[in-house]
Amino acid sequence: MAEVTLKNLSKNFGTDIGVEDISMTIPDGAFVVLLGPTGAGKTTTLRLIAGLEKADRGEIWVDGRNVGNETPAQRDMAMVFQQYSLYPHLTVRDNLAFPLKSPILRTPSDAIERKVSEVAEVLQISHKLNNKATALSGGEMQRVSIGRALVRDPAIYLMDEPLSSLDAKLRTDLRVELKRIHASLGATLLYVTHDQIEAMTMATHVGVLNEGRLVQFGTPREIYENPNSLYVAGRLGLPRINILPVDVFQNAPVRATHIGMRPEHVHQGDGLEAEVKRVEHLGDLTRLHLTLNGHAITTVADPTMTYDLGTAIKIAPKNPLFFDGNGNRIR
Repeated sequence: MAEVTLKNLSKNFGTDIGVEDISMTIPDGAFVVLLGPTGAGKTTTLRLIAGLEKADRGEIWVDGRNVGNETPAQRDMAMVFQQYSLYPHLTVRDNLAFPLKSPILRTPSDAIERKVSEVAEVLQISHKLNNKATALSGGEMQRVSIGRALVRDPAIYLMDEPLSSLDAKLRTDLRVELKRIHASLGATLLYVTHDQIEAMTMATHVGVLNEGRLVQFGTPREIYENPNSLYVAGRLGLPRINILPVDVFQNAPVRATHIGMRPEHVHQGDGLEAEVKRVEHLGDLTRLHLTLNGHAITTVADPTMTYDLGTAIKIAPKNPLFFDGNGNRIR
């Protein structure tokens, strides 16, 4: 595996900014998730690292080697796309073996068979090796697509929203699977998504992008607990963080214009009266949707308690976050 370092990486598409001045280090063996909405620059960053796009400025270093002028094949990377990209007329075995038959790799046939068997075992699709790709379910096809990357033992794995086309249950199953695979291989993995649940549950590090810029990089917990801006605070956490004008509560710092409260940081029992507008019973927890002076607030509550619509409960912020008029964090 390898460490990947980006230095002041920039790419424009005509007058549109793809990525601008991105610098970060992906540690050896890390599972790094690039998180952001459509158009934030996530896929462009991935394609620049893979060599599918040429940077306008900046450098890409892999394992201490500047790969800026290398072809995609020379960079020793494997990429998994959103769509399955399988050969429908081939069996699962042949689809998995295909990358190893490249003239560049020159893999002996016995090594190909051994590697295909190992990867199929890891992905739990050994019983499907003789099936045609068209005979597989969506989740199985995506496993094969991931397996085509795993057979190569590249320096880094690049994955561009590989789970976004699957249903909710399959996404959950494959999130667990990918995390297990990463742990067993010790692989360096860069993963693109707009799904904050994928970022929180799989990543060792998260890079939050906005309009082509990397605005914060750290562990999921660091970014969740200590976002450096209003934008970053809204990228992680479900339900989303509650954002209110700062004058709703007292004792705000100078220059603060907004207060942010995670749902679990809305303290019940004292403070200002809020009205219960909706109750969500989710089994292990209950979510309360409140209104306070016309502002919507979501909080979590004891699942054993009963809350009637229209009930008034007192709430106060606990561990609030404060932001200035530009959306920057005030600590």
